[in-house]
Amino acid sequence: MGITDIEVIGEEREQILQRLKNLAESWGLTIPDVTPYPLHFGYNDFYRVGETEFDVNNNIEEGYCGKFIFVLKGQTCPMHYHRVKHETFYLVKGMVEMESNNETVVMHQGDIKIMPQNTKHRFTGLENSLILECSKPDLAEDSIFDDERINELIAR
Repeated sequence: MGITDIEVIGEEREQILQRLKNLAESWGLTIPDVTPYPLHFGYNDFYRVGETEFDVNNNIEEGYCGKFIFVLKGQTCPMHYHRVKHETFYLVKGMVEMESNNETVVMHQGDIKIMPQNTKHRFTGLENSLILECSKPDLAEDSIFDDERINELIAR
């Protein structure tokens, strides 16, 4: 997977991770001690198109994945779908606009949204937000974006 082509690196990465750590602490939460992935999806404009994923466990062999996704206010994860992965999103903190099946819902803290396979979806932070995703394993080749440039970057 061409994660480095869609991931924030260098000093900007460290600044983002510090900001997220401070945000989590302000909410009384601790970020898990796992490798984080601040993603800009090839747009190089993290605060407009991006998210940060903390894979707590992506267990391909056992068939499950659990991750935290930080979406900052005004940030959007681009429209995409998964052929295999079935997702359940639980909004831990904040407020997120979730678009799927040509329908838009606003998720508030405590809301759950189920995303079946082959369902196009995108989400935008209306506030600084934290999503818990419980799903089938996260496989790079199973994320298919509407923007073909993102697919090309991931396939590298």
